[in-house]
Amino acid sequence: MSWLNDLLQNDPDPTETREWIESIKAVIDAQGPERAHQLLEGMVELTRRSGTHLPFAPTTEYINTIPPELEPTFPGDSNMEWRIRSIIRWNAMAMVVRANRKPGDLGGHIASFASSATLYDVGFNHFWRAASDKHPGDLLYIQGHSSPGIYARSFLEGRISEEQLNNFRMEVHGKGISSYPHPWLMPDYWQTPTVSMGLGPLAAIYQARHWKYLEARGLMPKTDRKVWCFLGDGETDEPESLGAISVAGREGLDNLIFVINCNLQRLDGPVRGNGKIIQELEGNFRGADWNVIKLVWGSYWDPLLAQDKDGILKRIMMDTVDGEYQNCKAFGGAYTREHFFGKSPETLRMVANLSDDDIWRLNRGGHDPHKVYAAYDAAVKTTGMPTVILAKTVKGYGMGAAGEALNPTHQTKKLDDDAVQSFRKRFQLNIPDELFEKDEVPFFKPDEKSPEMEYMRERRAALGGHLPARRRKSTESLQVPKLETFERLLKDTGEREISTTMAFVQALGILLRDKDVGPRCVPIVADEARTFGMEGMFRQLGIYAPQGQKYKPVDADQLMFYREDAAGQVLEEGITEAGAFASWMAAATSYSTNDLQMLPFYIYYSMFGFQRVGDAAWQAADMRSRGFMLGGTAGRTTLNGEGLQHEDGQSHIQASLIPNCRSYDPTFGYEVVTILQHGMQRMLTEQQDEYYYITLMNENYSHPAMPEGSAENIIKGMYLLREAPAAKAKGKAASGLKVQLMGSGTILREVIAAADLLEAEFGISADIWSCPSFNELARDGEDCLRWNRRNPEAKTPRKSHVGKLLEGREGPAIAATDYVRTFANQIREFVPMHYVVLGTDGFGRSDTRANLRHHFEVDRYHVAHAAVVALFESGKLTAKDVAKAIKVWNIDGDKPNPLYA
Repeated sequence: MSWLNDLLQNDPDPTETREWIESIKAVIDAQGPERAHQLLEGMVELTRRSGTHLPFAPTTEYINTIPPELEPTFPGDSNMEWRIRSIIRWNAMAMVVRANRKPGDLGGHIASFASSATLYDVGFNHFWRAASDKHPGDLLYIQGHSSPGIYARSFLEGRISEEQLNNFRMEVHGKGISSYPHPWLMPDYWQTPTVSMGLGPLAAIYQARHWKYLEARGLMPKTDRKVWCFLGDGETDEPESLGAISVAGREGLDNLIFVINCNLQRLDGPVRGNGKIIQELEGNFRGADWNVIKLVWGSYWDPLLAQDKDGILKRIMMDTVDGEYQNCKAFGGAYTREHFFGKSPETLRMVANLSDDDIWRLNRGGHDPHKVYAAYDAAVKTTGMPTVILAKTVKGYGMGAAGEALNPTHQTKKLDDDAVQSFRKRFQLNIPDELFEKDEVPFFKPDEKSPEMEYMRERRAALGGHLPARRRKSTESLQVPKLETFERLLKDTGEREISTTMAFVQALGILLRDKDVGPRCVPIVADEARTFGMEGMFRQLGIYAPQGQKYKPVDADQLMFYREDAAGQVLEEGITEAGAFASWMAAATSYSTNDLQMLPFYIYYSMFGFQRVGDAAWQAADMRSRGFMLGGTAGRTTLNGEGLQHEDGQSHIQASLIPNCRSYDPTFGYEVVTILQHGMQRMLTEQQDEYYYITLMNENYSHPAMPEGSAENIIKGMYLLREAPAAKAKGKAASGLKVQLMGSGTILREVIAAADLLEAEFGISADIWSCPSFNELARDGEDCLRWNRRNPEAKTPRKSHVGKLLEGREGPAIAATDYVRTFANQIREFVPMHYVVLGTDGFGRSDTRANLRHHFEVDRYHVAHAAVVALFESGKLTAKDVAKAIKVWNIDGDKPNPLYA
């Protein structure tokens, strides 16, 4: 054992050391490695208790975790599966090559699936269960760049047509298939979206945790179903990929399996050219309490490793960096003989009787179905902890000189005819020559009664059916509480002042008592429950904690103490907006993954929503999520003490960019509950694939009663809050002038106050419009414009909701919000009069609400001043009137523009 000789070289007492090692070996031989590990752990603990610092090495040798003698027998037909896999490889390659021989530069990827084909094939043939009456089904997060291979398998299964393959990445006319896993575009097929890179792993962790949560609450029976997440080694550089792995380890998510395709290359070159990505990832995951299975070498290496009695080959394997491994596969057997095995005379002798071709065929673990099966089998049998499989592969496997293990291989989308024929030969594909006469790169599908097709069908039938497959709707449609259920929030609060955040919390409290919807509610916070007045739910509902509460909380003597519970309903995620949103998304798609409708409410600082998890918000849209996002302490002037990076003036603009996100900025409690009730009806009863963003404020004030008949218009985004009274100015006759004042959120109250100023100083009357959603108004208006453009002969052109409400009204319109001007400016085209918009463009800052609103020029005085200026510009007032307004309301003409201040 050369490693032992190396160890003893500088040993002060080699005899004693050898005796210790031989003793441990005897324990392993007699009682197994578990007993030896137990003894070693005891010795380590003893030395630590003695005050000795022992460095921790989280990595193991650069060999397979599972030795050959412990591998289970492969249950499949290896030759049959190889033939099927080769056909799938061919069709995946053909799909991308054909797409890129057409005009249009459609793109696509060959190399990723080429490296991971075996990893998917073994899963589809032996492990991944579809949802059926016998099993709830596993959930697959498939690496996006490997989608051509998944389509190619579905083509053989008869689920995807040749026409669809031929229209890969050509979806506009409804004949093609999507570039990556997109449930929005293929709602019956893809289960989960995984591109942008990094989002899949994060979502998978919280999805697995959500299943445990549902089981703990008794909403879902305990099963052995698994979440399988595939990602690339280069993808692990994304912070989201590894950012939550400690959550999975801490909560013992043994229903979660990561498979990392370690082909050692990312988009531009090596992942760790100067290091070893598998070793790095092993340390990361092992340190986070994951079960790590290294799948490095294929079966062809077993005889060589068996000869390596002195560990020289293993030392070379460990010392060789990934950049060198890439060279070995790129430059062939002779290069590998000289530059890898040639590092030692002993290893050179090992391969003396192997040809250069034999050396080149020495396979990596991720290409060996027997080794992959052994790794998967161990993973599904692991209990108490999540598993990661680090599978070493070759990027572009099978592409030969066209891209195998070369730096540009990720971008390779086109193969010339010689490369295509070389691919055909490499995988011994018996594709009839006449197909090539019809097409340069033909698709190939064996006869339906062929052994290959029969085998595929048998394997999937044994596993419950086809995958991937997505459930569009739950078999249950929940009846939600009627608006009258929230009656006390529809009434005038009188002298009692509350915030819209308080109104939401009260509404949620009412909802939680509903026997049908209450248990389905999932309150989610990112360590800010007390900020939003939700701490009462800690005791009432409990905070979900898999191990329960092992301590007495410091506030146990208080009414609203911190209570953790294994069956808790509240998800207190800690300081992680990304994690909380991933948790929200898991609940928001439960109708599809579990046939169980859940209703998640994720409340957070509005500034830390779309701005921090914007990419995931698109993922949620793609995933057809249903639920509520609540942006608390919203607006740029409401959270007055926190300053620039806490004050939100743009989240509604970001929400408007997501097609199936419906966003609202309510001012009063009755608006909040109307939107909540409507959203529940849409999502739980009608099962519409949309989600809702509602901004809430922490400013307390009195709330009026809900105007009769306003519910429908609240949802549409605008309703008449107050009709203009007959105005008189300080006993003088009314001016006869009128304006339309519009607002949302907390600034609507400034708009209401501005109307009083206009009446008092100038005798100008004002209609006041509450606009809970400028985004919904803009979408409605654009839809009307589009319809009118396409139907010029229609007898009655469509009118926007804004246009209908303001039609025939007098005066200019002024809109003010706590958001950038772009927000309210979206409806400019639909306002049938002179339109002025005020907003909070610029950086946030700390001060009182009054000072901030004055700074951003959205307070009552600036709203009233804007109305006077608009009347002057329309010729109804004079410059003297404007000068009077400036003086009376203290408008500083030299004040710097807040956009640049």
